Amino acid sequence: MCGICGIAYAPRSRARVDEQQLIRMRDTMTHRGPDGCGVFTDGRVGLGHRRLAIIDVASGHQPMHDDTGSLHIVYNGEIYNHSDLRVSLERCGHRYRTRSDTETILHLYQEEGSKAVEYLRGMFAFAIWDSRKQELFLARDRLGIKPLYYVLTDDGSLYFASEIKALLAARATRPSLNYEVLPDCLANRAPSGEDTLFEGVRRLLPGHTLRWRDGEVEIRQYWDMSFRAEPPARSHEDLVAEFGTRFTDAVRTHLMSDVPLGVFLSGGIDSASIAAVMSRLVTEPIKTFSVAFAEREANELRYARMAARAYRTDHHEVVVSPEQFFAALPSLIWQEDEPIAHPSSVALYFVARLAADHVKVVLTGEGSDELLGGYGRYSRTLYNIRLGTRYHQMVPASLRRAVHSAVGRLRRGSAARRKLERTFLCIPPDLDSIYFDNFAVFSRAQQGQLFSPGARERFATADPYRLARAHLERTDARTLLDRLLYVDSKVYLHELLMKQDQMSMAASIESRVPFLDNALVDFAARLPVDLKLRGFTTKRILRESMKHVLPAGILARPKMGFPVPLGSWLRGPWRGIVTELVLGERARRRDIFDPAVVRRLVDDHVTGRDEHTDRLWTLMNMELWQRRFIDGEQDVRAPESQYRAAFA
Repeated sequence: MCGICGIAYAPRSRARVDEQQLIRMRDTMTHRGPDGCGVFTDGRVGLGHRRLAIIDVASGHQPMHDDTGSLHIVYNGEIYNHSDLRVSLERCGHRYRTRSDTETILHLYQEEGSKAVEYLRGMFAFAIWDSRKQELFLARDRLGIKPLYYVLTDDGSLYFASEIKALLAARATRPSLNYEVLPDCLANRAPSGEDTLFEGVRRLLPGHTLRWRDGEVEIRQYWDMSFRAEPPARSHEDLVAEFGTRFTDAVRTHLMSDVPLGVFLSGGIDSASIAAVMSRLVTEPIKTFSVAFAEREANELRYARMAARAYRTDHHEVVVSPEQFFAALPSLIWQEDEPIAHPSSVALYFVARLAADHVKVVLTGEGSDELLGGYGRYSRTLYNIRLGTRYHQMVPASLRRAVHSAVGRLRRGSAARRKLERTFLCIPPDLDSIYFDNFAVFSRAQQGQLFSPGARERFATADPYRLARAHLERTDARTLLDRLLYVDSKVYLHELLMKQDQMSMAASIESRVPFLDNALVDFAARLPVDLKLRGFTTKRILRESMKHVLPAGILARPKMGFPVPLGSWLRGPWRGIVTELVLGERARRRDIFDPAVVRRLVDDHVTGRDEHTDRLWTLMNMELWQRRFIDGEQDVRAPESQYRAAFA
């Protein structure tokens, strides 16, 4: 795991790379690579690198150059099949000077050019400057496990980096809010496409490459997830067995390292499965790490301990207090570059910091839910569409209105009303309503009230699902479940992977995601849907393959996500943070959100009339992000006494 950056000035700019500017970019990301650093300049092009040494600790320094002196690479990631590729490359006459996977990418690029990415099994973002062709080539792994952002200026110059803050350090663009993505961000927690919240800053999409030459850019997609079934049909038993074999192989390949490894262990089926398989593949007790909060509803340590006992791991835990949570939040927004989508990101940082005292690499269970239908929203959506379609066909409109009215008369904020309002009894059974709006932070109707008139004037489109809907149309998936999984692999998964990358890198450790191994993803996508989701049983094939391996208590427990007691904190002594951040004068002056609507959200939440934890979290993070990046405030954390004084 590393941090990469670079500059390529277009000929018409007549500029040459200033090495000090490149170093400023590079060293904003010291946390991504505290073990070493390097720069390379070639007139109008420069590359920078921060290194976290994992493979070939002694020799794998970057930027790395090929034996002809014409190719120069900076690279972030791990190529798990690099040993196999090395054997075939050496047969072709390539001679190695190191044991690193970085050199394998260089030789493969010599052999295959831009098609080299199609041979790589792993996670990666890299840049190769070909000084002979005067061409810069950028690439990102299939699912976007490693980040890569860029700015293309009006004169055709290109800046790129692993983190947005490095682009800002180079003054590639001035930090300003990109209003165009606000509806998308407010509905889906983060921007869904190429654009970011920073105007002018884009991300290279997963499974894409970018070629730059003389100020001209060509972007190409080299991989996409396919759901086409593999003939001939096979029994479920055979598929379960093969899944188990492929999963074991994925975990084995992800153990490639010259430094100590561990596992983030939540006590859920995903991380427990990784721990179970890993414990069979190594001789020493594996190191496991868990995080929780003191509040009972947000403490799952008993499940993590259950798995740790079952596999005799060297187990470590950390319990995070609300004081620690809120104290860390502003600095973690700086680490993530954009508002933090999920409160669990903060917990992830604390467990990463704990792990960093013991290991340099961790395996995590990210990606299983999007691959195998693990979220409850999938089954609820299928249920609501199936029954809702019949309900709207068979029940007279007058009776449907009466039922809807009866639900509305239930006590506001009650669990029964909240659940029924999200079913076909109150929502039309179309995907926009029953899926996108139903699971959005702010639905289309809520956004219609939330944004100020001034903010709405700055949107070219207020459709927050435009990109998700486009993904629905382009996939080759035939079933609704697979179509939804495809959308989430493009949208929701990307944000989770950025959370995983940035929070672990904030603690200078590498996180790996074996569920997103190339071969396992290709196999799982083509599985029959009833091996992913059957009724309300999620991730069925994983459960079947692990039923004689995992403790029964872990196999049987329902999915909870990672609970954070934020809702109760914001109703209790920490509700002053909401007042300061989303109702304060600074937030009002921005003229983005209607103050009266925000006030109602706060009042309803703190009085218990309704549940708005996710919405308030989003608004709080948006304000903290603007203070740090748009306002340029170095220390955005108000004193704790200011947060709590009004409610002491």
